[in-house]
Amino acid sequence: MQLIVIHDIADFAAFKTAFDAADEHRRDNGLSVLQLWQDASGGKAVVLYTVSDRSKAERYLATTVKLLTEKAGVSGTAHHFVKTA
Repeated sequence: MQLIVIHDIADFAAFKTAFDAADEHRRDNGLSVLQLWQDASGGKAVVLYTVSDRSKAERYLATTVKLLTEKAGVSGTAHHFVKTA
């Protein structure tokens, strides 16, 4: 299973710094980053993860994403759990 997370951001550099600092917390919650993209307009960051434990991933979304909002100026987040069809 994969997880796609889309963050509305003001400053990609600030987001990336906070995102990188959360690496251990992501791993502890069963998430591995496959790809991080910056929207061409600069207003979004999109992350694709591999999920090994959905309940832990949901905990990550409830906690760390909140920290990114506070530390990196994330103004909104949407997420989708997906699987290969």
